[in-house]
Amino acid sequence: MSGWAKLGKRVSEMGFNSGGGIVNWFPGHMAAATRAIRDRLKLADLVIEVRDARIPLSSANEDLQNVLASKRRIIALNKKDLANPNIMHKWARHFDLLKQDCLSINAHSRSSVSQLLALVELKLKEAISREPTLLVLVVGVPNVGKSALINSINRIAASRFPAQEKTKRAVVGPLPGVTQDIAGYKIANQPSIYVLDTPGVLVPSIPDIETGLKLALTGAVKDSVVGEERLAQYLLAVLNIRKVPLHWDRLYNQKIKESFDGSSDSKENIFGDGLSRKRNRINRSDVSYIEDLAEEVQRTLYATFIESAVDVEEESELESLIDRQLTALQTSFRIPPKASDEARTMVSKKLLTLFRMGKLGPFVLDDLPDSCKPIT
Repeated sequence: MSGWAKLGKRVSEMGFNSGGGIVNWFPGHMAAATRAIRDRLKLADLVIEVRDARIPLSSANEDLQNVLASKRRIIALNKKDLANPNIMHKWARHFDLLKQDCLSINAHSRSSVSQLLALVELKLKEAISREPTLLVLVVGVPNVGKSALINSINRIAASRFPAQEKTKRAVVGPLPGVTQDIAGYKIANQPSIYVLDTPGVLVPSIPDIETGLKLALTGAVKDSVVGEERLAQYLLAVLNIRKVPLHWDRLYNQKIKESFDGSSDSKENIFGDGLSRKRNRINRSDVSYIEDLAEEVQRTLYATFIESAVDVEEESELESLIDRQLTALQTSFRIPPKASDEARTMVSKKLLTLFRMGKLGPFVLDDLPDSCKPIT
């Protein structure tokens, strides 16, 4: 078993996961949507399977894989801007070895989506000569960016075919499962090519705790299903075992220097919690504030990691470190003293927000299969 695979097994068995059980989130609309997707798949000339680049394997809907494997398929690893680029090229090699077309994309980038469309047209070249109308189906688990991709495709199509009738944009939302119907969008003429967006659907239950935690951490499962604190503990466990805080020593040393120079700034909180309104407000953009806050969190995680001097291979020591970090982050997020459970929840929510925005750095949470790793 690889080092990261052992990490996953250890984290899923840690104390904060005790009693967590199987992740089971399957709203009523998902059952109907899954049946509709299976029907559409029979007619699709090509399938774009959107996955989260941070979890290239965990974000695959296993219930659909047998059907997808028999279709022309392009795996679009979306949110590449949030994934570690040093790892993503290895994942590209993994899918290449499987003879599976794969492209890392950013659904909000016109150039990135244009590359995907070029690949779609290339893959449909054989079918174009036989069929006057072609169907492209976009599938994926919740919140991997399918609707954002559809909207980008429509903007590109509108610029290519200005006379085309105005099309309805897909609804994009921050919560998983927003797109609850299947709608078609015409993106090309001669031949007519229709792209169908579908709601994100998961398997009825996710028996592997580690996979469930990854899906929840990246937003495919609602936080309330797993619990914000449990997710924050999982995130901190991954960061600590990988020794990520050690990469933030420069920020810590910089802060120490600033404290001696007297150049440290206070910061305004934009997260909308109940902080004292008597604090000094400063005129700076939200973006600058978030960047500063992320650096403060990174400094705190570095300091607690170094000062604790724990052996992260020992489960009890790791859990103790995570507990101290969550307590220390209460100060970093400027959360006033209050009931312990309430403060922990607030810290957890803010930490998860920073991670999902990519402010703690780019990550790939899934382990690269052993077949793609160099022999040492």
